[in-house]
Amino acid sequence: MASKRPPAPPPEIPGFTYIQLLGSGGFSDVFLYEQELPRRRVAVKVLLAHASGESARAQFVAEANLMAQLSTHPSIVTIYHADTAADGRPYLMMEYCPRPNMSVRYRTERIAVAEAIRIGIRLAGAVETAHRIGILHRDIKPANVLTTDYGWPALTDFGISVLSTATPSSEAVGMSIPWAAPEFFAEDAIRGIPGDVYSLAATVYTLLKGSSPFEDPGGPNSALDLITRVERNPVPPIGRPDAPGSLESVLVRAMAKRPEARYPSAAAFGRALQRVEQEMQLSQTSLDLPDTSWAHTEEVDTDDLRTRARMVTTVQQGLASDSTVPPQPMAPPASPEGHALPAPPGEGDRRRRWPALLASLAVVMAILAVVIIGALNRPDTPITETTTSPPPTEQVPTDSLEYPPPPEDLTGERVADGPVRFTWAAPEWEDELTYIWRIRGADNTEQPVAGTTLDVDQPGTVCVEVASRTDRGTLSDYVGVCAG
Repeated sequence: MASKRPPAPPPEIPGFTYIQLLGSGGFSDVFLYEQELPRRRVAVKVLLAHASGESARAQFVAEANLMAQLSTHPSIVTIYHADTAADGRPYLMMEYCPRPNMSVRYRTERIAVAEAIRIGIRLAGAVETAHRIGILHRDIKPANVLTTDYGWPALTDFGISVLSTATPSSEAVGMSIPWAAPEFFAEDAIRGIPGDVYSLAATVYTLLKGSSPFEDPGGPNSALDLITRVERNPVPPIGRPDAPGSLESVLVRAMAKRPEARYPSAAAFGRALQRVEQEMQLSQTSLDLPDTSWAHTEEVDTDDLRTRARMVTTVQQGLASDSTVPPQPMAPPASPEGHALPAPPGEGDRRRRWPALLASLAVVMAILAVVIIGALNRPDTPITETTTSPPPTEQVPTDSLEYPPPPEDLTGERVADGPVRFTWAAPEWEDELTYIWRIRGADNTEQPVAGTTLDVDQPGTVCVEVASRTDRGTLSDYVGVCAG
């Protein structure tokens, strides 16, 4: 963060030692402190004294609460603590990311295509996680993407998202023009999920090109110039021979002028980047989303478990069951006449009885063999055939099967004079999905397809239908489209 104003003095925080200034913004300073216990370095964002009014303080508290809800995500900066210093300035204590942020990196180095895609997928998981709990970032840009000690991107600065629902206009909440969606510049702009998808794609574009999407290196780049280009001009080519055309297509769609033409979610954008990874034969980057499968598991009755699996306990007469007195050996029971009955046989007695038991068993087996042979040799004895039916195949109740959602955004177009190419986006689903397709109006022969692209080499208009399939074989509804 760059600012011409001098930074405010760092506050005194018990248990923390000030080290240095990390940066300054319009309403806050960020300082580096060392925590005494546990010993670690932390970044402390401190609100300026003149900006500590009731509204700014409420925004600051809301930012802390929002980031705390999201800070378990590996690509969102972790929040440790929030409080008010002795001089009355609120502060936010967070994870210290010592590496340069993405704004510094794209200006000083050439970021590899594989790394830019990987960063985009991880950030897509972070943004989607925020959206699922109702939080819109509204200011995604390279400067708000830090880098952890382990090289992971970490999204930060959710301050603008606090006021966005109350004040939709750009003047009230501020914006970063080079990465803002076109609809943000209209009066009473509605800032929704498509706006975050646009800004996320514009950030990935910037990492690849080394400049913001509509920045003209040799021309004027005032705020008005940038806004005009964002609203009217098509997305310029990245201009890198090592960036495949499919990657540019993904970014162009995510940065479409109309919000409804973009990917419907950050997760869908992340999956589109994953498909580019597959095309480039790169290692698959995980799309980190919250796991909610545990919420659907049947609750186990722990009382019932204790009833069915308990240790055998010997309780002495006259002692409570939770007594700590060790059990004593019990005397042998007495007979009705008052004489003691013989004690139960010990281990030695049982060993001595084994030979006798085996001998008796051998005699019984011999007698049974003689009887069976004699019965089979008698002509008047009917022979009964016994057949064993195979165990019934376990049937999965149909009401326990889960049916996946259908493919999203199915489109098709003819490739020059070649086949008709159909593409779609993978829907949100916990497990891996495959796909089944068929030609509409034909013999309904279903065929599997690998991935989310299908080429049909037929003349004229071709109509296909595609469905999602789980590893258990359940199918979604079919979706169809005609192209040619």
